[in-house]
Amino acid sequence: MACLLEAPLRISVLSEVTATSRHYVDRLFDPDPQKVLQGVIDMKNAVIGNNKQKANLIVLGAVPRLLYLLQQSSSSMELRTECAVVLGSLAMGTENNIKSLVDCHIIPALLQGLLSPDLVFIEACLRCLRTVFISPVTPVQLLYTDPTVIPHLMSLLSNSLRTQEYITQIFSHCCKTPEHQTILFNHGAIQNIAPLLISPSYKVRMQALKCFSVLAYENTQVSMTLVNVLVDGELLTQVFVKMMQRDQPIEMQLTAAKCLTYMCRASAIRTDDSCIVLKVRFFPHVLVPRFIISLVILYQWHSFFCFFPLKCDFLLLVQTLPCLVRMCSKEHLLEERVEGAETLAYLMEPDVELQRIASTTDHLVAMLADYFKYPSSVSAITDIKRLDHDLKHAHELRQAAFKLYASLGSNDEEIRKKITETENMMDRIVSGLSESSIKVRLAAVRCLHSLSRSVQQLRTSFHDHAVWKPLMKLLQNAPDEVLVMASSTLCNLLLEFSPSKEPILESGVMELLCSLTQSDSPALRVNGIWALMNMAFQADQKVKVEIVRCLGTEQLFRLLSDPDTNVLMKTLGLLRNLLSQRAHIDQVMSSHGKQIMQAVTLILEAEHSIEVKEQTLCILVNIADGNTAKDLIMTNDDMLQKIKYYMGHSNVKLQLAATFCVSNLIWNEEDGSQERQDKLREMGFVDILHKLTQSSEPNLSDRAKTALQQYLA
Repeated sequence: MACLLEAPLRISVLSEVTATSRHYVDRLFDPDPQKVLQGVIDMKNAVIGNNKQKANLIVLGAVPRLLYLLQQSSSSMELRTECAVVLGSLAMGTENNIKSLVDCHIIPALLQGLLSPDLVFIEACLRCLRTVFISPVTPVQLLYTDPTVIPHLMSLLSNSLRTQEYITQIFSHCCKTPEHQTILFNHGAIQNIAPLLISPSYKVRMQALKCFSVLAYENTQVSMTLVNVLVDGELLTQVFVKMMQRDQPIEMQLTAAKCLTYMCRASAIRTDDSCIVLKVRFFPHVLVPRFIISLVILYQWHSFFCFFPLKCDFLLLVQTLPCLVRMCSKEHLLEERVEGAETLAYLMEPDVELQRIASTTDHLVAMLADYFKYPSSVSAITDIKRLDHDLKHAHELRQAAFKLYASLGSNDEEIRKKITETENMMDRIVSGLSESSIKVRLAAVRCLHSLSRSVQQLRTSFHDHAVWKPLMKLLQNAPDEVLVMASSTLCNLLLEFSPSKEPILESGVMELLCSLTQSDSPALRVNGIWALMNMAFQADQKVKVEIVRCLGTEQLFRLLSDPDTNVLMKTLGLLRNLLSQRAHIDQVMSSHGKQIMQAVTLILEAEHSIEVKEQTLCILVNIADGNTAKDLIMTNDDMLQKIKYYMGHSNVKLQLAATFCVSNLIWNEEDGSQERQDKLREMGFVDILHKLTQSSEPNLSDRAKTALQQYLA
């Protein structure tokens, strides 16, 4: 009975709320302007903190009326301003509210309002625009539709602290692409926003800083310009360094570190610059106690310390890498630790020296292990808020940790060893490969790929944990971004010295790899053919035959004409590995010799790089080593002329490969060598060999002498 009584009660309450909301909307249509103004003010007070009221007013059509009043020149400035304030309040509700406002064309109306001379009204419009644009559901392109908007916003920056805060926040949220960066850059964003970094308002400084971080991200032009910018007589980079000091808010430290990171990755700042890496300089032979150095580091917000006048020159600068490492520690919020780790991973990704420095800073490798301990073991009953918070960030923490481990271990063997020896690390990576979050799976396989570059880890940790099994599972129906990284890792597991190679071969991986070579993605084609190339290296004849059967001769020769040079190079590598060992060479050439010789001819005649032509000539070297296969070269005068041409080429690598081919053809211990020697002598090869013995390149000279000795034996 209670349930039956509850429904009418709910309907009654809903009707009352709707009726109240309709009353607010009806007052907007009153013919008395003062009553309309009071109605808008009452509406403003009613919607504060009340999402249900906001939704009701939107459904009842308040937005079109408010926009009409806002745009009417006959409306008083006070009314127009109050309308902008109410619209801003409505925008602070749910994402559905934002969608409704955008659908009602709120953005063009507010942008038009910025042309008003009234500063209070302009600030109200900007505040509402800011709220709309920071929502993820708002199409940021709407800011760039009218080419006059950006320059007008730039002109409004000097009007007040509020206009500075709102406009820079709009820019930082709406700069999503290189095109957006270019538009803002071309309209003077750097020179207009740089002075705001020393504003008396923290909010303005912070939003200006965020602007520079999105402008500099992967943008060389912006980053190179920022290096030379002066702010109140001080270089912008040094302003960023001061913002990383420990006495600044964490948000500011992190964002300043991101700015310097992006400038460094864009090659505007060297990785050994003082604003990236800590520099401590002493006079030679001066011993400084460890506690003194620790004390100085503790107070590193100062620019210089001269504790040792006349005896010691000491320079300590707050810098990016230690700041980001510090952000990874337990003392910071989970979201700060995520941002710190991901930024640090990006900073040192291409630089082995930064990786080494980071790995020995504040026990970073061990510190990251803590990222996997969320959600915490706190009881959900006693601390439900803590559990909810941990769950929210658990995936992000694991993703960030895997990214940072991947970056740390991408080059140095000792760092990789340190990572794999971290508590349960390999088990965590294996678990990460099957996480529900695709971002965590991608980060985990990136970490695995980084570690797979180590011969030692392939032979130990990878074998002990059978990582090939979850990797093979991950390769099934994975998105392309995961597939690229997983297949790249598989290439390393198929190297000859990897214990995982045999079980992977037995798992039936060949069909998958051959299918990758037909992908539209060049990266997947490269990885597919690369894995097959590794598989074929020093393989027995059965494996090679299966590769050719599975791949198909048509696809193999199609790959030899692939427009992507990397694909072509790996296909040539595969062919070279297939054509190793004399019995294998003769078998492959007896079945596919005509097509292979045609493909070699086309590549040598076309406009290809030195590397491609060298690899192609190396295939001829292998063919010339066969017992019967070499006849396909000797009976092809056009091919012999090409070999002769490359013996006289200006590039030593091509000369060496061509000379090696001739040496194999005339080797006097093989049947028919005399006839082959005579033919090549008649074609002028001996004269060229004599010239090559005088080469200043020792390898080429020695190879030419070895070939000539075959005529003397």
